[in-house]
Amino acid sequence: MVFGLLERGSSRGYIGEKISQLEHALQAALFATQSKADKETVLAALLHDIGQFCSPSELNQMLVDDLDASCDAADPECKPSDKKTVSVGVMGHEKLGSDYLGKLGFSKKVCDLVESHVVAKRYLTAVDPDYFASLSNASKRSLKFQGGPFAADEVRGFESDPLFKQKVQLRKWDDASKIVGLETPGLETYREMAVSHLSAQIGNGAQTIKLP
Repeated sequence: MVFGLLERGSSRGYIGEKISQLEHALQAALFATQSKADKETVLAALLHDIGQFCSPSELNQMLVDDLDASCDAADPECKPSDKKTVSVGVMGHEKLGSDYLGKLGFSKKVCDLVESHVVAKRYLTAVDPDYFASLSNASKRSLKFQGGPFAADEVRGFESDPLFKQKVQLRKWDDASKIVGLETPGLETYREMAVSHLSAQIGNGAQTIKLP
């Protein structure tokens, strides 16, 4: 089921970029692997946007004005080029994805990392002024739906998280995974890793289903 959803991502463009949703997922998993991340983190990188697929496509869309491509969405003088709107993703997709993976039997760590990739963006925009400038227009536009940059107390709370460094690193892989034409291992490369992970969770008392 989960790999089937990702495969369907090959026909869907990644928001505001010239790659597919599947290419984005595979690039994130590649960067995690190249960084010698543990298997749970690699799986989280691969599946971080699964919430974009596991909910009805017509629901919970973050809709924004279709701004001219040459116009910076952060600029208050930036005006809509027409009255059309575009989606910059599914609202709350990080929580939808985390919950979905948890029901399939993925570990708490995988689910926590998947759920964190939006809050890590909020953290980075709060502590690094250059980070916001580096975001794509679509990512800048979606930030307002996601709560905006963290307040000081939220920054401190996030930094005390035991998975803090991994959550920030996952976000950075997410941001980097927008390269047109990058060669990556195919989706099947990760099937055995996912099946082994789910089998281990069964041994720990979790319930799961077979991957298609």
